[in-house]
Amino acid sequence: MILPFAFRATVASVAALLAGCAPFNYTGPDSPRALTAIAPLDPPPRIALVLSSGGPRGYAHIGVMRVLEDAGIEVDLVVGTSVGSLLGAFWADGRSAAELDAISQEGGPFTLFDLSPFADRGWIHGQRLQDYVNTRLGNKSIEQLQRRLVVGATRRDDKAPVFFNRGNAGVAVRASSAVPGILSPVGIQDVEYEDGDESLPLAVRAARQAGARYVIAVDVTPRLDPAQADASRAQLERVAMRRALIAPEAAQADYLMHADLAFDASPLPSYFRYARAAGEQSARGHLPALLSSLQLVGLQPQAPVTSRGSD
Repeated sequence: MILPFAFRATVASVAALLAGCAPFNYTGPDSPRALTAIAPLDPPPRIALVLSSGGPRGYAHIGVMRVLEDAGIEVDLVVGTSVGSLLGAFWADGRSAAELDAISQEGGPFTLFDLSPFADRGWIHGQRLQDYVNTRLGNKSIEQLQRRLVVGATRRDDKAPVFFNRGNAGVAVRASSAVPGILSPVGIQDVEYEDGDESLPLAVRAARQAGARYVIAVDVTPRLDPAQADASRAQLERVAMRRALIAPEAAQADYLMHADLAFDASPLPSYFRYARAAGEQSARGHLPALLSSLQLVGLQPQAPVTSRGSD
């Protein structure tokens, strides 16, 4: 039977909307390949920077990057999870912390997130995040960035941590950031991945496996003591779970920085500025001890340390 044109158009529109529920599965020739371990890199990295997950709290990483830049500490491997992978990708591409700070204040959440009631197992598709990363990076693959980059994610079926160090950078960051129930899972060659925070919020092991001589780890997870009195039990349990996953990884780092931020976070631009400033303040407090530690292993920076404060 031939349907009336108007009815066919309506059916086609509904079908197009419902198609948004279909699982995303990237099968391009540049598909990132998930690794359960990173093979030693050649040449071995001298200094690796490992950036934790943490949502808006992760913008503290920008402040840490700024302090490392000012001190002349040359990082040649970046390992990032979730928001750490997003910021780490741009830094690995050669963007300065000041540029990252400016980028982070452009456009608001809708620049990165495509909200839809038809998203698959969430309410954000993630395509906009993928396209944003690839466009900003000039469609470079992970291996084409100036610094070497490892992106941490979680294999959805068994919750195992995996790593991407080659292939489509936007797809890898999208997978690393796919918070269950919020951002749709990311299929890559018929295997689904989700937020690296679910399995390995601070992937120090990847830097160690890569052969890094010295590993600086940055953790933005809130401390449990003292937690805010009005924090829910679910919030506290979530933080406790993340801290349990982070502890053995942090123990493998040569130097651990914990960015001291208030317990509650926010997606507002004002919070991004606060987190960046708090991260910078924390890193400046750590800097003398970090420089001493680097000196002990012969990795002290050649450039003079500046005394520039927060803007």
